[in-house]
Formats: sequence, structure tokens, C-alpha cells
Amino acid sequence: MAGTDEQHNGALRGVVAVGASAGGVEALSTLAAGLRADLPYAVVMALHLPPTSPSVLPRIIDRAGPLPAVAATDGAHLQPGQITVAVPGRHLLVVGHHVRLSEGPTENGHRPAINALFRSVALAFGPQAFGVQMSGVLDDGVLGLGAIRSRGGTTVVQDPDDAAFPAMPRNALNAGVVHHQASAADIGALLTTLVDRETEEREMEPDIGMELENRIAMGSRFDMSIDSEALGPPSGYTCPDCNGSLMTVSETGFRCRVGHAWSAETLLAARDDEIDNALWIALRSLQEKARMARKLADNVGPGLLGQRYTQVADEAEHAATVLGQRLAAVTPSAGGQDDR
Repeated sequence: MAGTDEQHNGALRGVVAVGASAGGVEALSTLAAGLRADLPYAVVMALHLPPTSPSVLPRIIDRAGPLPAVAATDGAHLQPGQITVAVPGRHLLVVGHHVRLSEGPTENGHRPAINALFRSVALAFGPQAFGVQMSGVLDDGVLGLGAIRSRGGTTVVQDPDDAAFPAMPRNALNAGVVHHQASAADIGALLTTLVDRETEEREMEPDIGMELENRIAMGSRFDMSIDSEALGPPSGYTCPDCNGSLMTVSETGFRCRVGHAWSAETLLAARDDEIDNALWIALRSLQEKARMARKLADNVGPGLLGQRYTQVADEAEHAATVLGQRLAAVTPSAGGQDDR
């Protein structure tokens, strides 16, 4: 009803956007437990989720603390004192005082993506926006925290020493986009202090680049209407998702012509994955080549042709041995990857 809408909008003072990746369920639950029951801000949470798996995160968060938590639905009103949780396969975005769910292009390989959420909150709420970066790998959310800070909002990260996977908060600290850091258990109390402060209303200049990226995130998965020239100059790199050309959006941000977004750190990690896959394919091909050459040598028996097949098998086996040793020496453990 219209009266209810106005009441909700009038009571809503701002938005707290929270993002997490690996180790995020525990971190988000701990944060939710510390939030005050009369929080005058809406809370929106995004966790990296597999696109096809059901999520019970809203129920987990709902049981964790005093605020009710609900799964995000497109068009829903943001309400103070309520936690809205991202759903698999959709970007969770904020438009005015409403939730927007989108199948827009992935960012850093994720949908929902933390950068997309933070950016939308920065544009919608400016100085009344809070961005909170929790446990996770790599750096999704770092550019989004920068967007919130640039629009006058406040940024917080989980203390890396408190995080199960410290890379995301640590990368945000290293990027210089963080106002405060605290343990997951203490962030609720910190937010209580911060939201009670008087915020200065100020005129914000339009940020054309941020608005363009927000429109891309709100678009469809296969939207071809993007003006690639408006994204920035060509970077000389290709998109790991679609192999299209990447444009340089910022010093540490890239987008392809169909909208896939990558930070520099995550793009480097994607290149590691590509190299790793290519090396394993090469190892498999060498092993199959050696087996086939041995079989052909056995079939033809002694003679020049048999000797040639045997030589081919010997060379392939030697190359496979060298490559296998190289892979064993450089392949990081799961823990090493998580700390990037």
C-alpha cells in the first residue's frame, strides 16, 4: 500500500551492505548476532554462491541474531531492521529503496558479486551507505568499497586476523579504501556507533563510469547494447569467461564487450587457472601419445618403423615426466590459494 511504502521509506535511514566469500557463513552469522534489534538501517548481504545450488543462508542468518532475515525478492522494499540475503545466480542490487535481482554479467566470475552490490548501494545512498567486507579469497568487493567511500559512505572490514580467509579484507586494507576494521563479533557494536552519527548531506557530482557499470549489472545476461567505447580503452587482455577483449575501466578494473567484469587480482588468478588447465591437458596428451606409440611399436614389431615409434614414446614419456615434476613443484595447496 502507498501509505506503507512511505512509512518504510521515511523510516529507512540508510543501508549496510555486507559481502563475503570463503568462510563467509560463519563470519556473516557472527556479525548478524551482534546487530542491534532497532537498527534504523536495512542490511543486505551477498555471499559467493554456486548458481544452481539452493541456499539456506537466509535461515542461518535469521536464527543467528535479533534481526529477521529473508531471501531477496525482486522489487521488495528495503526495510530498517531487516536483513535481505542474496540468492544463487542473481546479483543483489539496490535501486532507491527497493531490491533488484539481476542476471547481469558476472563480476570476478561471480553472480551474486560483492562489487555489484556495493556499487549500487553507493549510488543509491551515498553518505548513508555502509560497506562491510568479510572473510574471503582474492578481492571481490574491494572496488565496491572504493565506490562507497568515493560517494561519502563508510567502509568496514573484518580484521584479517579474525577472518578464516583473510585475503578479501587484507586486499581492501592494502587498497586504502577502508575506514574501520574490527572482528566479526565487534562489527555490530561498531555499526551501532557509526549509524548514530550525524551524516553530512552534500551534493554529489555524477559518476558516469560508476553509473554505467551499475546499469550493466542491472542488465540481462546477454545484453549486447553495451557501448564498449564508453567502458574505457582496450587493455590488450582477453576475458576468461568469453575470450572477448577487455577494456580498462580503472587502474585495477576491466570489463569485456558483453559486460563481464574483472579486478586485476582476480584476472591474474584466472590466468593461473588457464595455465594450470593447459598444462594438465598437455600432460594428458603426452601420456596418451606415449601409450599410443608403444602400442604401434608392439604392433609393427622389430624394424625401423618400430624403432621410430619407440623413440616417439620415449620422448613423450620423458616430456610427461618433466612436466609432471614441474606441476607438482608449482601447484599451490588449497590453503595457499585461499590466502591470495
